[in-house]
Amino acid sequence: MNRISKLMRDGRSLILAYDQGLEHGPTDFDGRNVDPSYVVKIAREGGFDAFVAQKGVAENYYMGEKVPLLLKLNGKTAIYGKDPVARQNCSVEYAAKLGATAVGYTIYIGSAYEGEMMAEFGRIQEQAHERGMPAVLWIYPRGEFVKNDVTREMVAYAARAGMELGADAVKIKYSGDAESFAWAVKSAGKTPVYMAGGPKASTEEEFLRHVSDCIRAGAAGVAVGRNAWQSDDPMRTARRLNAIVIGRKPLEEALGIA
Repeated sequence: MNRISKLMRDGRSLILAYDQGLEHGPTDFDGRNVDPSYVVKIAREGGFDAFVAQKGVAENYYMGEKVPLLLKLNGKTAIYGKDPVARQNCSVEYAAKLGATAVGYTIYIGSAYEGEMMAEFGRIQEQAHERGMPAVLWIYPRGEFVKNDVTREMVAYAARAGMELGADAVKIKYSGDAESFAWAVKSAGKTPVYMAGGPKASTEEEFLRHVSDCIRAGAAGVAVGRNAWQSDDPMRTARRLNAIVIGRKPLEEALGIA
């Protein structure tokens, strides 16, 4: 908790993710948000507690911003088979040189390659801790034998596995309701749990309802990407998210914020 508190305000945090360019290709982008400078500005002015990026974006667009950098150290493309694997592409040492406050890594539990990713994260976690840096784990069930990755059991398994592997915080998918997500939070023990923002919701109210449910279930915050920088009004979305996550405001009150 002492390490991850670097990314928190009063025990909560709001994280803006922009690692989708590698993970999904240009599918998620339009003429505005295809420019990393546009999204960095949202992170800087929207009251976010961390900005997530791969090293290429950090090298070229993160210019000593006040918002802490959470650098992703692995990744993959969307062109993969039934068993995904994301291998390390940046060192903890280089992340520190780029000014990162924390590092992030993705593991796909259930993949035939989960052991490789677990071993790699183990080394990264130890190297990060030697520098006093938190190691945040994106952890998702994927693979041939994973039929539904958002069941109560699967989401809780992901949260528990992240805690067992020594993550300072885990980012998991929303399970669909507050009760089942609360079980995932409990399964993670002392490890803070963040809801993954996921694809653009059909409406902003729907997305904010999910965020509110997760916060009520005990989540430490949300790592949002497309539902923020794909918004028609990203700053308004950021204000509403801050109200729910940091301000602990009810959904109805947050929706009234212009």
